[in-house]
Amino acid sequence: QVQLVESGGGSVQAGGSLTLSCAASGYNVSRACMGWFRQVQGLEREGVATITRSGGTHYSDSVKDRFTISRDNAKNTLYLQISSLKSEDTAMYYCAASAKYCYLQWATSFDYWGQGTQVTVAS
Repeated sequence: QVQLVESGGGSVQAGGSLTLSCAASGYNVSRACMGWFRQVQGLEREGVATITRSGGTHYSDSVKDRFTISRDNAKNTLYLQISSLKSEDTAMYYCAASAKYCYLQWATSFDYWGQGTQVTVAS
Protein backbone atom coordinates (compact mmCIF):
# COMPACT_ATOMS: atom_id res chain seq x y z
CA GLN A 1 0.00 0.00 0.00
CA VAL A 2 1.39 3.36 -1.06
CA GLN A 3 1.43 6.11 1.52
CA LEU A 4 2.70 9.66 1.21
CA VAL A 5 2.75 11.60 4.46
CA GLU A 6 3.52 15.30 4.47
CA SER A 7 4.81 17.25 7.45
CA GLY A 8 6.50 20.53 8.26
CA GLY A 9 3.72 22.98 7.57
CA GLY A 10 2.79 25.73 9.98
CA SER A 11 2.24 29.43 10.48
CA VAL A 12 5.10 31.76 9.63
CA GLN A 13 5.69 35.44 9.09
CA ALA A 14 6.17 36.79 5.60
CA GLY A 15 9.78 36.53 4.60
CA GLY A 16 10.29 33.42 6.68
CA SER A 17 11.22 29.89 5.67
CA LEU A 18 9.89 26.37 6.02
CA THR A 19 10.91 22.91 4.93
CA LEU A 20 8.15 20.49 4.03
CA SER A 21 8.77 16.75 4.05
CA CYS A 22 6.94 13.90 2.37
CA ALA A 23 7.75 10.44 3.70
CA ALA A 24 6.89 7.68 1.27
CA SER A 25 6.16 4.06 1.97
CA GLY A 26 5.28 1.36 -0.51
CA TYR A 27 6.77 3.50 -3.24
CA ASN A 28 10.33 4.32 -4.25
CA VAL A 29 10.66 8.08 -4.67
CA SER A 30 13.82 7.69 -6.73
CA ARG A 31 11.97 5.70 -9.38
CA ALA A 32 9.08 8.11 -9.83
CA CYS A 33 8.38 11.63 -10.77
CA MET A 34 7.63 13.38 -7.48
CA GLY A 35 5.86 16.66 -7.18
CA TRP A 36 4.59 19.31 -4.81
CA PHE A 37 1.24 20.95 -5.40
CA ARG A 38 -0.73 23.46 -3.43
CA GLN A 39 -4.36 24.39 -3.19
CA VAL A 40 -6.33 27.22 -1.72
CA GLN A 41 -9.85 26.27 -0.80
CA GLY A 42 -12.18 26.97 -3.68
CA LEU A 43 -9.41 27.18 -6.24
CA GLU A 44 -7.76 24.63 -8.50
CA ARG A 45 -4.74 22.67 -7.36
CA GLU A 46 -1.56 24.36 -8.56
CA GLY A 47 1.68 22.63 -9.48
CA VAL A 48 4.64 24.04 -7.55
CA ALA A 49 7.63 21.84 -8.30
CA THR A 50 8.56 18.45 -9.71
CA ILE A 51 11.66 16.29 -9.65
CA THR A 52 12.19 13.62 -12.27
CA ARG A 53 13.74 10.18 -11.87
CA SER A 54 17.04 11.56 -13.13
CA GLY A 55 16.90 14.49 -10.71
CA GLY A 56 15.78 17.21 -13.06
CA THR A 57 13.67 19.88 -11.38
CA HIS A 58 10.95 22.19 -12.62
CA TYR A 59 9.19 25.03 -10.85
CA SER A 60 6.21 27.24 -11.43
CA ASP A 61 7.08 30.83 -12.22
CA SER A 62 5.47 32.00 -8.99
CA VAL A 63 7.92 30.06 -6.81
CA LYS A 64 11.06 29.91 -8.92
CA ASP A 65 14.15 31.10 -7.01
CA ARG A 66 12.31 30.77 -3.68
CA PHE A 67 11.40 27.07 -3.51
CA THR A 68 13.72 24.08 -3.82
CA ILE A 69 12.55 20.52 -4.35
CA SER A 70 14.84 17.65 -3.39
CA ARG A 71 14.73 14.06 -2.27
CA ASP A 72 16.71 11.76 -0.02
CA ASN A 73 16.68 8.34 -1.64
CA ALA A 74 18.05 6.63 1.46
CA LYS A 75 15.18 8.01 3.55
CA ASN A 76 12.69 7.66 0.70
CA THR A 77 11.59 11.21 1.45
CA LEU A 78 10.78 14.22 -0.68
CA TYR A 79 11.41 17.79 0.51
CA LEU A 80 10.35 21.29 -0.39
CA GLN A 81 12.44 24.13 0.99
CA ILE A 82 10.50 27.35 0.97
CA SER A 83 12.07 30.73 1.57
CA SER A 84 11.02 34.37 1.30
CA LEU A 85 7.46 33.35 2.04
CA LYS A 86 4.67 35.58 0.82
CA SER A 87 1.05 35.77 1.90
CA GLU A 88 0.04 34.32 -1.45
CA ASP A 89 1.97 31.15 -0.59
CA THR A 90 -0.72 30.34 2.00
CA ALA A 91 -2.25 27.03 0.94
CA MET A 92 -2.50 23.34 1.65
CA TYR A 93 0.61 21.68 0.22
CA TYR A 94 0.46 18.16 -1.18
CA CYS A 95 3.12 15.79 -2.38
CA ALA A 96 2.35 13.42 -5.21
CA ALA A 97 3.96 10.61 -7.17
CA SER A 98 3.64 9.72 -10.82
CA ALA A 99 4.86 6.50 -12.36
CA LYS A 100 4.68 7.74 -15.93
CA TYR A 101 4.39 11.46 -16.54
CA CYS A 102 6.10 14.43 -14.97
CA TYR A 103 4.21 17.55 -15.89
CA LEU A 104 3.75 20.32 -13.37
CA GLN A 105 0.63 21.49 -15.13
CA TRP A 106 -1.03 18.08 -15.17
CA ALA A 107 -2.02 17.25 -11.61
CA THR A 108 -4.43 14.54 -12.70
CA SER A 109 -1.54 12.52 -14.16
CA PHE A 110 -0.14 11.90 -10.67
CA ASP A 111 -1.09 8.52 -9.28
CA TYR A 112 -0.68 8.93 -5.53
CA TRP A 113 -1.28 11.83 -3.19
CA GLY A 114 -0.65 12.66 0.42
CA GLN A 115 -3.16 14.25 2.76
CA GLY A 116 -1.47 17.63 2.73
CA THR A 117 0.15 20.00 5.19
CA GLN A 118 -1.09 23.55 5.73
CA VAL A 119 1.19 26.54 5.27
CA THR A 120 -0.10 29.87 6.49
CA VAL A 121 1.87 33.05 5.94
CA ALA A 122 1.05 36.10 8.03
CA SER A 123 1.85 39.43 6.46
